[in-house]
This record gives sequence, structure tokens and C-alpha cells, in this order.
Amino acid sequence: MNLTWIDWTIVLALLILMLGMVMISKRLVKSVTDFLAAGRTGGRYVISMFQGTAALGAITVVGAFEMNYVAGFNLRWWEMWTAVILVGMSVLGWVVYRFRQTRALTMAQFFEMRYSRKFRIFAGLLAFTSGIINLGIFPAVSARFFIYFCGLPDYVYVLGIPVSMFALIMFVVIFIPIYFIFSGGQIAIMFTDFIQGVFVNIVFVLIVIVLMLKVDWTHIGQALTSAPPDASLINPFKSSNVKDFNFWYFFIGMLGLIYTKLSWQGNQAFNVSAKSAHEAKMADVLTNWRLIPQWGLFLVFVPIVAYTVFHHGDFKSIVDSIQPIISSAGSPMIQSQVKVPLVLTKLLPVGLMGAFAAIMLAAAIACHNSYLHSWGSIFIQDFIMPIRQKPFEPQKHMKYLKLSILGVGFFIFFFSLIFQQSEYIFLFMAITGSIFVGGSGAVIIGGLYWKRGTTTAAWSAMITGSSVAVGGIIIQQIIPDFPVNGQMFWGLAMLGSSVVYILVSMFGKRQSFDMDKMLHRGKYSVEEEIKITESQPQKGWKVLGMTKEFTKGDKLIYIATYTWTFLWVVVFIIGTIYNLTHEVSNISWMKFWEIYIWIYLLTSIIVIIWFTIGGIINVKEMMTALKAMKRDHADSGYVVNDKS
Repeated sequence: MNLTWIDWTIVLALLILMLGMVMISKRLVKSVTDFLAAGRTGGRYVISMFQGTAALGAITVVGAFEMNYVAGFNLRWWEMWTAVILVGMSVLGWVVYRFRQTRALTMAQFFEMRYSRKFRIFAGLLAFTSGIINLGIFPAVSARFFIYFCGLPDYVYVLGIPVSMFALIMFVVIFIPIYFIFSGGQIAIMFTDFIQGVFVNIVFVLIVIVLMLKVDWTHIGQALTSAPPDASLINPFKSSNVKDFNFWYFFIGMLGLIYTKLSWQGNQAFNVSAKSAHEAKMADVLTNWRLIPQWGLFLVFVPIVAYTVFHHGDFKSIVDSIQPIISSAGSPMIQSQVKVPLVLTKLLPVGLMGAFAAIMLAAAIACHNSYLHSWGSIFIQDFIMPIRQKPFEPQKHMKYLKLSILGVGFFIFFFSLIFQQSEYIFLFMAITGSIFVGGSGAVIIGGLYWKRGTTTAAWSAMITGSSVAVGGIIIQQIIPDFPVNGQMFWGLAMLGSSVVYILVSMFGKRQSFDMDKMLHRGKYSVEEEIKITESQPQKGWKVLGMTKEFTKGDKLIYIATYTWTFLWVVVFIIGTIYNLTHEVSNISWMKFWEIYIWIYLLTSIIVIIWFTIGGIINVKEMMTALKAMKRDHADSGYVVNDKS
């Protein structure tokens, strides 16, 4: 076993702290809206942290390790110019602002408001199906991580009966989250995810510092520069032979950032939990900073250190000790998942081993929290309730939501036991997610921003996207080495759906939808929200500015975000021009990436302090609001006026 009693104590302490927050949340859940959307009381920091931890499950960490081990620093270079897109979407409130204005509790509820009840039922079932298949490998990947990182045996004996450790860990990472959800619903999820988010960022920075001390930059440079020609891990302009995680992977992902905003429903609850549209918008802006310790630093640097260990002679003894374990792990896909975690077991000291195991357990719980809550809720809210054509009684509503969540838990447990993964984690997630996301982006954007978008166009786009994705899954199962990977099928689904939505809307029966009524603008404004947001949206270039609902703190956040983004875009533009006109040495590239790591490390420390203070204030505000607010039990996600 790789963990000492000190390490296990740290794991247990974090679990107890999260359990304490669940107990607090249990007393605050008094309505279906509390269970589904935390009573719409979330502040910007809690929403931003919740968004991050929901996406940062154990599977995401392992998947990012896997991706950056193959791609090196290259994806970080191309991502620099997407900062403009990310910040632009944030300050515009792209999709987020308007969706929050609808006051819908789920995306498919918005679909009924904008299109029809029948389309809501179809979209809800499609989102649910896509989601549980996508979630199906999460428990398996998490279990493998803990077995290999902690050095656990294949079997443990319970009352003399051998029990699979793989199955036992899957049970733990599925049913602890279910207990949390049953106890406090979305409130419990937000509270525990906040605790996990703070702890994760601190541990991530500590691990990076320790690894910088144990593996010096000279070793890293020597290992990375030994990569084959045109498969460079440091020079993005010489990486054409990098398989799968190359420029095209990035390019499709970049387009997906715009197209799929709020499409993925695995964390749909945070989309509706903000206390106002403005707070949702500010949370999205803050996400640009919250990503720095995770995606900008830890998930890039750690797999690069692991690559160094495997490709530098000075670490031969470490490689020799873990290579037999890797070889016995099973298929090549599973072997690629355990490489980086096994390297960490040889480099991290006592205490930090336990801290990393703790955050991975918390990450698995947080991710399963959000996804189980989302898929279980969507099945009831967007499939069963619309078919039923009348709302549930509050107590029965809560009962059916919990039963649905429990059913999702059982499904993913057995799916993980049976399914044989044949693709990289992120490629599997891309293609299974696109069953819904491939078509929903066009439907969401068209529905929120174009009054001429039609119901027929929505049906056509959704069917097109799901057909491309399902076809891709079938082809890959029949032809394992098919040249079009999951990311490319996702790109085809997005393109096809967008074209179909536009053409059907333009050439079909003309419709003009009342956007003001759906977005609660003008005479339809909601009194308690108009106090903290504008009833009329800004137009043109004014949307990039700071309007009357902005406080001094909001303005400071905007200015800091603009400045950070602008500086990295300037670096990208100058660097790209110089590389296209000059030959840049590997030494120069390594110096650039060294400076990059130091900048992100120092910025991460500032972000941790900033978000921890802001998050604590938000949690206190949530508790106060939930204790005092008057519940509207009719606010259950049921749409009274069916357009048919």
C-alpha cells in the first residue's frame, strides 16, 4: 500500500468536513426549487467554484493527464487566443445571461417555453440518454486511479468472502454522492463542491512546487526536446505528427466553446442556481481566473513531469519499478490512464500523497454529485412530468427525483463493470456527449437570440446532431482504427445541426416569437430581480462595457480580466508571427514555457486567496437567504401554457 496512516487521516478529515456541510444543508432544503437550484441563491464565487469542481472529477484529472502527456505544452499555446473568445463570451453573458432570464429550472424546460412540450420531452430523453452513457465510465476510471495510486489489492475479504476492490470503490464513489444529494439536494452539492474547490486548488499548487523541486527544468528540457520530428511537445508549430490531441482537436474544441455554451447538462443545476442573471454573468467572468490553478498549471505541468520521468535516463529506477504494474493494467487505453498517477506515487512525500488522494476522492464525489443530480432530475423534470401533463405534489416530486437519481447510480455502476473502453477518455466523452450536445447548441443559441427560429428547425437540428454522434459510436465499435475520432464526429455534428437549423427556419413556415415575455423583460420583468439587474439588455458594443448594475468590485474584475487576456493574446500574436518568419530553437521555447509556469504559479496563489474569501462570503449569504426566503411551491419546473 502506497499511503501511510497520516495520508489516510487526511483523506478521512476532508470527507468528514464535506459531511458536516451536508448536515448543514439538510436543514435548508424546504422546496423542490431548493433541491433543484439551491433556491436560486448562489453568489458568483460559489457558482464559479461549483462550476469548476463539477467539471473537475477524478476522470477529468486522469483524462487531462492522458491528453497532456501526449500533447505536452502545445495545446496551451493554441488556447491562448481562445482567451479572447472565453472572455468575450463571459462579458457578453453569452447564453448564460439570457438563459438565467428565462427562470427555467432545466434546459429542456426552456425548450418547452421556446418550442413545444413534445420537443421538451424528446430533448429531455436525449439529454438523459447521452448523459448516462457519458457518465457510464466515470466510476471505472475513478476506481482504477485509486487502486493504482493507493496500491490497493485486487480483492478485500468481507466476512470471509472475496469482494472486488474495483467494484467496492465504484460503489463508494457513486453512493456517497447519492447520500449527499438525498440529504441536501443542490444546496449540499454547492456547499461540498466549494469545500472541495478550495482544497483542490491549494493542493494542486503545493504539488507543483514539490515537483519543481524534485525534477529540475534541465531534466524536463532534455526529455521534451528528444521527441520525434514534427511531434514536438514544446514547439506548437512542429507538432503535426502528434496523434489525436493536435491542432484539429483544439480547433474543434474552440468552436465548441461557443456552440455548446450551457449545452452540456451534466452541471445544469449551476446554470439556474445564481441569484440573478448578473451574478450568473459575473460567475462566468470569474471562471477565467478559477481555471488558472487547475487547467493552466497543474493539469499541464504534472503530465509533463511524468513524461520526463519516462524519457530521461536519470529516472530509470522509477520507471523500472512501475513498468511491470503498467504492463499488467490491461488494454493500452487503461495503461495510458495509470502512467501519470503511478509516477506521482514515486515523487510525492507522505502527507501530500494523502492530500492528493483526498482531493481525487472529493473530485470524484463532486463530479458524481453534479452529474447524478442532473441526469436524475432531467429524467423526471423533462420526460416524466411533461408526459404526465400536470405538476407533482411537492412530496411526491422529491420522492421521484430521488428514485430517479438512485436509478442512474445503479445504471452507471453496472455499465462501468461491463463496458470496455477503446478510446482516450476525452475522445469518448466528446462523442457520447455529442448525442445531445451536437444538436442542442444550435437549438439553444437560435432559441435565445433569434425570434425566427422555429420548432421544426429545432427538431431537425437535434435529430441531425444525435444521428451523427450515434453513427460515430457504432462505426468506432465496428472499426476500432477508424480514422475519424470522437472529437471529429463532434465537429461534424455541430456543423450539420447548425446548417439544418438555419435552413429550416429560413425556408420553413415563418414564425416570430415573443422574446420579451420569455426573457422577463419590459412589462414582464420580475420585481425581486429588477433591483439588481437591468430590465433592458444593452445592444451593440455597449455589451462589452460595464453597465449600471456593476459595482466598483465588478468593474475591477472586468478590467483585470481584460488586461490578463489582452497580454496573453499579444504574446500569442507576436510569437506566431515570429515563428512563421524565423526558426525558433528548442532552448528558446523551453525558456518561454519556464516563464509561463512561474507566472501561472504566482497567479494561482493570488486566485486561491481571492476565491476562498469570496466563496466564504457567498456561502454565508446563501445560508441567510435560504433561512429567510418565502418558498413558492408552484415553482417546480412545470410549464402551464403548452404551445403544443
